[in-house]
Amino acid sequence: MPGQVGPIANEQEGLLAYLAQSRYVLRLTAFGLTEEQLRATPSASSLSVGGLIKHVATTEESWMTIVRGEPQTVDYQAYETNFRLADDESIDDVFARYDRIAASTEKTVLDLADLEHPVPIDHSVPWNPADRDFWSLRWVLLHLIQETTRHAGHADIVRESIDGATAYPLMAAAEGWPETDWLKPWKPQA
Repeated sequence: MPGQVGPIANEQEGLLAYLAQSRYVLRLTAFGLTEEQLRATPSASSLSVGGLIKHVATTEESWMTIVRGEPQTVDYQAYETNFRLADDESIDDVFARYDRIAASTEKTVLDLADLEHPVPIDHSVPWNPADRDFWSLRWVLLHLIQETTRHAGHADIVRESIDGATAYPLMAAAEGWPETDWLKPWKPQA
């Protein structure tokens, strides 16, 4: 995937394209890492690259469950474990799940075909406004873009703390870009 979203024909296509790009950039933070490095927490926080990817996938899945009006069980006790890869989880498992969630999100948005589709606001949490009852599907997609890019930034910092890798050199390595005087694709440390 290129480093920029290409031309878009309409708002719905644009929102889905920016969400896909945000997912891709987040996934790149895991490129070339070992299972141990995916679980590493080398910064001041307890965040890891693998845990951040797992969390964002779970968050997107949760929002789309609400959009579709499906029953949802929220386990606030499991919130912290949602930020960590379990011992029996691999990044390939997380990526496969994230791919299924992304496909489901796209299908949901295309099937609804209405960015004004009302999405109920959860009033049980203090960060949601008490004076409104619904978000729009547009708002949910913008929120998912914000959530994904915010955590991609966290993952960038964690990744750079692990081995010094940054976004464009990782993208260059993942996509096989040629080396230039000003951009060298990432290579594993010897």
